[in-house]
Amino acid sequence: MVYILGICSKKTKLMEIHIKTIPGERQRYETVGDYWYDDEGILQVRVSDMGNEFYEKMVVIHELIEEALTKKRGLTEPEIMAFDEAFERARKMGLRTEDEEPGFHNDAPYLREHTLATSVEMMMCALAGESWTDYNRTVMNL
Repeated sequence: MVYILGICSKKTKLMEIHIKTIPGERQRYETVGDYWYDDEGILQVRVSDMGNEFYEKMVVIHELIEEALTKKRGLTEPEIMAFDEAFERARKMGLRTEDEEPGFHNDAPYLREHTLATSVEMMMCALAGESWTDYNRTVMNL
């Protein structure tokens, strides 16, 4: 699934966001959701295929919230990715458990933003009558 969003403001240039669902093994690193700006300044968002469009949209919303808030604070995507990659290396060395999430680690530079984005996902599950446990299990098993 591919979504392209464009938002125009009088004070800024046109914002363009490309959102795609992809097989999990095609992510840049071990993650269910990812974002970055390409060479043309277009925000790219990728979510792993979960076979559930609602779950995938919740991940997209999480990524958009996290990106907007970290960008506003001056935290760059390469800084976040460096932390995530180091966390995954530590996991492979047995220094992190499989159920630990990088964004919730106390040293995560984006802890506050990740926590807020996750709380929005939880509220979406509640409003949609979806099980947070089932959703979270699906995400963690990818």
